[in-house]
Amino acid sequence: MAAVRRPPGVWDWSLDTEGSLARNREESWLDAVPLRLMHPGTSATVPPMQSVPAYRRPERRESKTARRARRRAVLSIVGLTVLVVLVVAAFRPGPGPVVGVGVLASASRLLPAGPPSPLVVATHGPLHFQLPINQRKVTAIGYHGAGEDALPFDPLGRQANEGLFSRAFHRIFGGGGGGVAYYQLGGGAGPSTGSLNVGAAPGTEVYSPVDGTVVGLRDDVIDGKSYGSLIDIQPSDEPSVVVTVGHVRADPALEVGAPVESRTSKIGRVLDYSAVERLALAKYTQDAGNHVAIAVRSAATVPLR
Repeated sequence: MAAVRRPPGVWDWSLDTEGSLARNREESWLDAVPLRLMHPGTSATVPPMQSVPAYRRPERRESKTARRARRRAVLSIVGLTVLVVLVVAAFRPGPGPVVGVGVLASASRLLPAGPPSPLVVATHGPLHFQLPINQRKVTAIGYHGAGEDALPFDPLGRQANEGLFSRAFHRIFGGGGGGVAYYQLGGGAGPSTGSLNVGAAPGTEVYSPVDGTVVGLRDDVIDGKSYGSLIDIQPSDEPSVVVTVGHVRADPALEVGAPVESRTSKIGRVLDYSAVERLALAKYTQDAGNHVAIAVRSAATVPLR
């Protein structure tokens, strides 16, 4: 029987000794030419296959929990830094006050010291209120309410007992005043700055805080009893209001209708009220907290006589 001849280059598939398919390729003319699509009368070159990019492991994104923790840590550091700056600024020594910080009312303070030097401690509209006591005699200055009919003062200087953050703000950004130190005492009805209290020991000379005319001399009645004097002054610069000076014993020479000048006209002496009133200024002085009390009211509401 004649052997069957296979065309050259034909693949021969057969079972190997282990029963698996194996191929045996004979040498073919196809090995000597480029891979082409062979059709009668035509030819075309197959473009090379594109290389597969190497596998890259995707970058691990930072978890939301880690980002949140890092953000909290940064904010905590910033917050701590700001707090330290505020505390340091709040307790940093400021400029020394001219008057107003509590001092001991010793016996030497009762000695005559003469009228006060020019020093405006508060305003109300066009009115400028001069310090009514010699600076060396002042123990502290404070404000509190004095009734719904009292008109508010605009304090000058700086509040010595302001809050921590307010103090730090003024230290860093300025403001808050300087020179005279005063205390916000709280209590009383009406505006919180309705009464201006200038502390001094009993017996200290008191001078008029404004230019004007004495339009009233009244007894200060406490629990149905007369105690001290209330001196009403109508200011020359603002006749629609009346300035009342209390917690004093009026000078015997003072009369209704008498003109007074700020800082130069003596109108009385400080009277000891510690036995009949609880004096809030005592919290900031080294004595009983006695003081001159000054208030401004509309002239229509003050019972003059």
